[in-house]
Amino acid sequence: MVIDLDVCVGCHACAVACKEWNTSGTTAPLTDYDPYGAEPSGVWFNRIRHYEVGEYPNNKTINFPMSCMHCENAECVTVCPTGASYKRAEDGIVLVDQSKCMGCNYCSWACPYGARELDRMSGTMKKCTLCIDRIYDMNIPEEERQPACVLTCPAHARMFGDLDDPESTVSRAVRNRGGYALMPELNYRPTNHYLPPRNRPAIPVDGQSAPNLQRKIKEWVNQVVQR
Repeated sequence: MVIDLDVCVGCHACAVACKEWNTSGTTAPLTDYDPYGAEPSGVWFNRIRHYEVGEYPNNKTINFPMSCMHCENAECVTVCPTGASYKRAEDGIVLVDQSKCMGCNYCSWACPYGARELDRMSGTMKKCTLCIDRIYDMNIPEEERQPACVLTCPAHARMFGDLDDPESTVSRAVRNRGGYALMPELNYRPTNHYLPPRNRPAIPVDGQSAPNLQRKIKEWVNQVVQR
């Protein structure tokens, strides 16, 4: 998985599509807690963090999707006392065997990315499966054999492919844009990569235009409130 932070708009479409597909998938259901109450919550495989970086007028909002990194050296697998967390030899996808998981949280504590969530209803740990029940489904067209989050992204900020193939779309994107993996110092070797935001020239703001802009914004807000 490669995620382009330059074009992600933080719309959460990927998270919703992931929830919709996987709530009936291999580790279903993705439980909701008080979904119609004052503080709805639940199990999500994909969450989007939002950060503000830089100083005005050079500041920028970074939308940062986070899910399981499917690490080459997956510590979550190493610490699991029951063998519920495992890494598939054929493709490296990290999964959780729900029949073996006892909800001890060891794997969650070992994951520095916060990618695992305990389902309080089932008492088991759940996480991104890379839509394994979709990417290998020979009954759907080849172009649709991708994770739900990739297919639904309106900004095309997500790419899915083979990083071991130097000529694949994801490999070229990582190479050309300086893509990187998170926390390389841990030597977990996550397979998910991020493409950094591009540097753009700041919008010039002089001493007079800034107050005028603020005044216009306040006038517009007041008009909306009065309506």
